[in-house]
Amino acid sequence: MTVSSPQGRTEPSGTTEDAVRVLVVDDEDPLAELLSMALRYEGWEVRSAGDVAGAVRAARDFRPDALVLDVALPGGDGPDGTGRADGVSVLGRLRRELPDVPVLFLTARDAAADRIAGLTAGGDDHLTKPFGLEEVVARLRGLIRRSGAAAPERAASLLVVGDLVLDEDSHEVSRAGRAVHLTATEFELLRFLMRNPRRVLSKAQILDRVWSYDFGGRANVVELYISYLRKKIDAGHPPMIHTRRGAGYLIKPGG
Repeated sequence: MTVSSPQGRTEPSGTTEDAVRVLVVDDEDPLAELLSMALRYEGWEVRSAGDVAGAVRAARDFRPDALVLDVALPGGDGPDGTGRADGVSVLGRLRRELPDVPVLFLTARDAAADRIAGLTAGGDDHLTKPFGLEEVVARLRGLIRRSGAAAPERAASLLVVGDLVLDEDSHEVSRAGRAVHLTATEFELLRFLMRNPRRVLSKAQILDRVWSYDFGGRANVVELYISYLRKKIDAGHPPMIHTRRGAGYLIKPGG
């Protein structure tokens, strides 16, 4: 995997000015890259920084709606003389730029004292490494909604592609005004496709996002569920779900 510079990375992915903005602060490049990718799949705009100075600059310029913060970063003035800063003190600096933005702490330590210190300092939630990307997304969604940081348009629960509508809150789906009944897995697959309209998604991406782990030699489970969706979504209508041979699947308005 190609990893760019840890400071000031920006991952535009067809986002708009109404997209939720998330700042990821972590000096582990592979982890920052994975987090950014997962958040982009949600349709969010992401910027990441790998040290304290970069985080403060990004907070000032990017004005994020939420912050993901590692508790140990280079470029600080930690008490052990290593130049690593306690995430609690870093948060104090970031709060000058982001007084009301919700913060999700990431840490390799599972001690209760670390969690309490982070929450007491103004962090809103806490995850211990290793963690699932889906859990990070879910925690951030909850923080953003509870804080009211996102504009009403950003918090909207409806996904719309052509005449297909999916309500993320009620789990209701309709096409051309008629209800479509889906299983839980079918719903998650359709939601992933609709969050990325006109974008080709590979089987590996779909497996990681919908099933959260690699099926190995059973990747044909994606083909199976795509066929289930087509029968329910496309039956009697211009097809919306398309296959790009050798590449993956995409959804776009029918007709």
